Order: sequence, then structure tokens, then C-alpha cells
Amino acid sequence: MITRRYLMFCACGFVAPSFSWAQSRSFPQGLVRVVVPFPPGGATDALARVMTLPLQAVWGQSVIQENRPGAAGLIGAKQVASSPPDGHTLLMASTGTILALASSAGAASPFDIAKELAPVSLVAAPPYIVVVHPSVQARTAGELIDLAKRNPGKLTYGSSGVGSASHLSGALFAQLSGIDLLYVPYRGTGPATTDLLGGRIDIMFSPALTATPHIAAGTLRVLGVTSAARSALFPDFPTIAENGLPNYSSVGWFGLFAPAATPAELVAKISTDLGDVLRSDDSKKRLAEQGAEPAPNSPSEFANYVNSDIAKWLELARKADIKLSP
Repeated sequence: MITRRYLMFCACGFVAPSFSWAQSRSFPQGLVRVVVPFPPGGATDALARVMTLPLQAVWGQSVIQENRPGAAGLIGAKQVASSPPDGHTLLMASTGTILALASSAGAASPFDIAKELAPVSLVAAPPYIVVVHPSVQARTAGELIDLAKRNPGKLTYGSSGVGSASHLSGALFAQLSGIDLLYVPYRGTGPATTDLLGGRIDIMFSPALTATPHIAAGTLRVLGVTSAARSALFPDFPTIAENGLPNYSSVGWFGLFAPAATPAELVAKISTDLGDVLRSDDSKKRLAEQGAEPAPNSPSEFANYVNSDIAKWLELARKADIKLSP
């Protein structure tokens, strides 16, 4: 029998946790879309493909990838942010996308990702590989810094676009070392690599998948990786910190997000399932092919990671006068 006291109990919201728990237990109840806010063929697209089919097997429902490019990833990100918070529309985003989101939000206070999206889990945080054209007279980061100091404003570096993690990695390198590098923006990693191979630019903070074939062929020279520690995938490549610029660290991370109002229990379930998928031998192999290692974490850990990293890049952009939003 439903009593007046029971109805008052429900009205006070005490049954909400049970509803959220039930919702997470029955998830998913249909098609799940993973929105990639960039065209097919890029790193975000490739890493998303690593997880969609395995998640489909875990959940017993179709999981599809939907590419929604435009405005540095903002179009896809805002589509997910405005979607129903039921876990059936997710976002695979990168550093640059969340930076553009933070910049477009225009918040005067420290950026809080939870106000825009619900962080689910980090997927991977691969380092960039610093490569130079063979004509550049430098074999270490230290030698590159010395060369740049002797030739202020003459050495050039390119990236996939303004505000991208590869661009900011170069800007951080210049800021910490006190050198003046000339930045040349491109519309994608491919055109930048073509000009680097042709000697039209000197330096690139490149995704591993792009750089390693040219390093093996001798058409590009590696100076080091941008991560704080050596990569297990490239153990012979020194870090920039150990061969010329102490305390330097920069990675381009990729992670999964849900709409901000998604219940915490549901976010936790998706995060746990994704972590199990990423730790599988098959996923490790497929990530390694992209120059990445799995790095799943909890929603709270990922939120802290994102907020800390975004704060770092927003401060750099402010000091270097880099416009992040499109």
C-alpha cells in the first residue's frame, strides 16, 4: 500500500540513488554513439576505433563512431554536451578540443570540466616525438636550444594547427628554454610533415605514428620524446628533459566524456567497462600501432587530470598570446 509518508519520502528525492543505480545496471538500452569531433583518419578517430567494437561486445548493443568535425572539435563536443545524459551519446576528445571548449567558455575562474562534460576515463596520453630535418645542426634538445639562441627567430616549427597539442608542445619548449622559434601553422599533420621532409620547416613535435617511419628511413632525425619518462614503445628515444631541457613534459591526451548531467553511477560503469577493454591484449596491441599505451583511470582521476592540464595550457596561451578558440 502506498502511504502519504512514502509519497513524501519519494518527493524528497531519496529514491534518486536507486533510480541511478538501476539505470547504470541496465545500460545500455540501445545504440551507443561515440562522437569524434574530427574527420576520419586522425589520431582521435583511430584511437576511438580501438574501443568501439570491444565495447559493443561487452554491452551487447551496437556501438558506432560518428565523425562530427568542425571548429577545432567544438561542434562535436557541444553536440554531446547537449545530448540526453543517458550514456548513449559519448565524446572521444583530445587536448585541443577541451582547450577550445575552455577558451570558448571564457570563464574568469579556473576551468572546471564538470561544468561542460562528465569525464569518463583517460584512454591514452602518448608523447610527441621531436624531429628535425637532417640539415638542422642539432642531435639533442640541448644542441637545438644552443642553435636557436645563436639564430633567434630563424628556426621554424610546424604543427597540425593553432592550439593543437603539438603546437603548444613547441610553444612550451620555446618558453622554458628562452628561445625564439618561428611557428608555422598547418591544416593537419600531413601537410606539416611534407614541408618538414622537404626542408621548408626545421622542427616538428610530431605524433609517433607519423614520425617513426621517417626516422627509420633516415629522412628525419629524432631529438627525443616529450613525456616526462621514456616511452616503453620507444625506449631508445631519450626524453627532452634528459638531453637538454630539465622539467619539460608535454603529452597529447585522448579521453572519453559524457554529457555533464549523466548520473555518476552510470559514468562509473562506462569507465569500468572501458578500462577492462583498454587493458585487453588486443587493445594494447592496437594502441601500440598508434604509438600509444592504454592509460584508463577513474572519472574523478580523469577530471583532476583534465583540469590540471588545461590550466597549464591556458596559462601558457595567455603568456604566449596564443588564440585557442576558433
